[in-house]
Amino acid sequence: MSEVSIKVPKDITAKLDNNILTVTGPRGSIKKDFSKIRVYIELIDNEIKLRSYSKRRSSMAVLGTASSLIENMFKGVTKGYTYKLKVVSAHFPISVKVKGDHVLIENFYGGKAPRIAKIVGSCKVSVEGDDVIVEGISNEEVGQTAANIEAATTVKRKDQRVFLDGVYIYERS
Repeated sequence: MSEVSIKVPKDITAKLDNNILTVTGPRGSIKKDFSKIRVYIELIDNEIKLRSYSKRRSSMAVLGTASSLIENMFKGVTKGYTYKLKVVSAHFPISVKVKGDHVLIENFYGGKAPRIAKIVGSCKVSVEGDDVIVEGISNEEVGQTAANIEAATTVKRKDQRVFLDGVYIYERS
């Protein structure tokens, strides 16, 4: 079996309860369920230890994935994640509005019905001119929300090089 140990940073507290890891930092707290991920996880003296079930290549890959998830949780509660999307339109001006837990993309190719994208989790979406900014502490939630917004403006059965209108991710941090 292989083992990876991850030190918990000073300004972060971690709690493990029944394979559910809760990480709390200056920006908030994130919970992640590790019961479906095939690794042994334990929290000993401010250090998270992960062990694989075997030495197979697939088990080692799962071990690396689990350690990356934990490090992303640490980064999320300290710095947070930000995705920036650009609204691109050639002829019809696209308007983007946030209403509740949905993003409404109106006047896309002159269509009357708005395109709707769901905001996942506790992400904050703001519109500043031609930019749509998605912020949050969970990498998964921020990335999925940005992908939902981008996918809502996907043009089907047309040449993507000619019909460039849409909302596109251009920066991640």
